[in-house]
Parts: sequence; C-alpha cells; structure tokens
Amino acid sequence: MSSSPLSTLSISATSDPKLSDPTQNQTSPKLKLKLSPKLNRWHRARSLRTGRRLDRPSSPNQTLQTAQPSPTTLQVREEKDNGDGDVEMKMSAKEIYMVSDGTGWTVEHSVNAALGQFEHCLVDRNCSVNTHLFSGIDDVERLIEIIKQAAKEGAMLLYTLADHSMAKSAKKACEIWGVPSTDILSPITEAIANHLGVSPSGLPRGAPGRDFPLSEQYFRRIEAIEFTIKQDDGALPQNLHRADIVLTGVSRTGKTPLSIYLSQMGYKVANVPIVVGVQLPKALFEVEQEKVFGLTINPMVLLTIRRARAKSLGFTSEMMSKYSEMEHVREELDFAGRIFAQNPVWPVIEVTGKAIEETAAVLLRLYHDRKQKYSMPRISKRY
Repeated sequence: MSSSPLSTLSISATSDPKLSDPTQNQTSPKLKLKLSPKLNRWHRARSLRTGRRLDRPSSPNQTLQTAQPSPTTLQVREEKDNGDGDVEMKMSAKEIYMVSDGTGWTVEHSVNAALGQFEHCLVDRNCSVNTHLFSGIDDVERLIEIIKQAAKEGAMLLYTLADHSMAKSAKKACEIWGVPSTDILSPITEAIANHLGVSPSGLPRGAPGRDFPLSEQYFRRIEAIEFTIKQDDGALPQNLHRADIVLTGVSRTGKTPLSIYLSQMGYKVANVPIVVGVQLPKALFEVEQEKVFGLTINPMVLLTIRRARAKSLGFTSEMMSKYSEMEHVREELDFAGRIFAQNPVWPVIEVTGKAIEETAAVLLRLYHDRKQKYSMPRISKRY
C-alpha cells in the first residue's frame, strides 16, 4: 500500500536533498573527536549517554512537531585518520523514545541502566544514542502521535504505561507503524499480580484516585534532608553522633551529592572533608566507627575534575597550583590513605567511574550488613 507507515518512513528518509545528493553529503558536518586516555572512558561514556528531551504536547488536540531527519541521524558512520592522531567521525545517532503515563522515572532509569551495558560501544565505537522522554501521556491520541513521530525518525519505543488498555494500544500501534518497542512495566506487574492473586489498579503515580497520606516515612525523609544539608562539608561536628552515615574523603570525591542522594532515601548523612594540614574533628573518632565510610578516587580523574571546577570558579594561577596540580592531588590522596589505614574499621569506597547510585548501592550494602551484625574484616578494604 502506498500510504503505509513503512512507505512514509522510506519517503521521509530520502526527502532531504542533502541525503540524496552525494556531492552535498561530502560537505556534511563532521564531529571531531580526539582519542582519550583510558582513564577518561567513564566520563565520555556518561556524556554520550546523556540525551535530549522533546517537549510533549500541552493539550490532547496539539500534535507533535515532526522534525525532518537530519543527515547526522541517518548517515552511516565513517572514520578517517587525518594524520595527526585525531579521528573524524560522522555520527550515526540512534533514537530511543521513552513514554510514561506518570513521571517517567521508571522508564528513564531503566533505559539508563540498560545503556550502561553498552559503554564499550558508546566510547570506543561512537554508537551515540539520543533519548527522548515523554511523561504524563494519559490518552491514546497523544500516544499515537508520538509513535508516528518515532516511525518517521526510525526510533525504538520503550514505555511504562500502568493502564492496561493504553499499554495494549501502544503495542498495537507500534506493530502497525513498524516501530520496535518494549513494554517495561506490564510483565513485572502481571507477574506480581499472579503471585499475589490481586489485580493491579492500572493507575499511574499521581493519578486521581491514588492518595498517598503523609506517612511517618515521609517525615523521616524530610528530617534526613534537613539534617544532611546542615551537616555538609564538616559543619557542626558536634552533631556527628546523630548521623546514620558519616562520609569522609578529600575534596571532589562526591561527598555532598552522595550525602544528598542518601538523605532522600531517609538516611541522616554528615560528611567531613580531609584536608592536608587541617586536623579532623575529634567527634569523627568518637562516634560509632562502623557508620564512617571513606571515599577515594583515581588521582588522574580527580585532577581532571578539580581543573574543571577551578576553571568554572575563576581561580587564579596561584590558587590553581594549590588545588588542581598533580603533586598536590597525590599528596592529599596519600594523606587520606594514611588516615584510612589508621582506621581499618572504615570501609573505603573507590568512586572512580561510579555513578552516585552505584556508590550508594555499595555503601548501603555494607551499612546494612553491619546493622545486621554480619562478620566484617578488621582490615581496611576498598570497594
């Protein structure tokens, strides 16, 4: 049929004159990437995994603006060594659409977790990905418009739709329009329903009819966040005994973002910086030692982070030498290492290449193992 979605997709892919004219393809923009050292692989991977988001329609009657496929999206990737060690690449970005009838948290985190399995490709082979999140999609008309746009862009669709009828419509529309798709939520929901012998509500989070009373857990989380903010960067050491978790490490090892992340889970967290020439507060050694955790990082990665931080803050050359020079970085890490060795009860977590969520998962496993009185080695160990 001439009006089929697959025919439309084929026409759209060749409608751009730059794609059909080989002479114009030669002048298409190229992205120049410099081969990075192995130590920077983690940073490049996370940068390439960051996708843009498209605006969803503000009303059911508003249709999505369908962008014409760009040469960058549809061109086959080419590599060419220009002779000076650089590699010129024509990007061949793949599109991933994420659709949710709620906030989109579940589908977004699921996709990011899955993309983590392809960092070797995202870094070494430059198979870049653009992710687009459409949240709050609660009627079929808007859902169909998104699927049509996905078909025109050659995207795949991943969705978490609590309403069974919406999920069924998404699956059917993707089959009609030839869009590869995966239902992330339904298989899990159905498995739990069969296990419990209870039908699911079919309502997304925040939908009318789903009331969440302010529970004790909610107020604990608010209290934990307030406590953690006040205890940031070594403030009020006299309150360390009130913390559930105490983090310590040199500057830029991620103590503050990790503290805030843990506090949103209901843990009261304090963090104490380790600075050469500055004595640590006595309270750090007087509190229950099994709730203290050290953070360390690769010196080259720390140097890169500090130089970027110093540049953003407009540090002078003299200030830069004291903060973001390799000699000073190694001195601080060695100093912190000696403190960790003197306190073997503190687990030391290596944060290089880890996302905050990954570091938090390691820390909480150790924390709860200790709370359950599992046997722990009395030597300093890095995780």
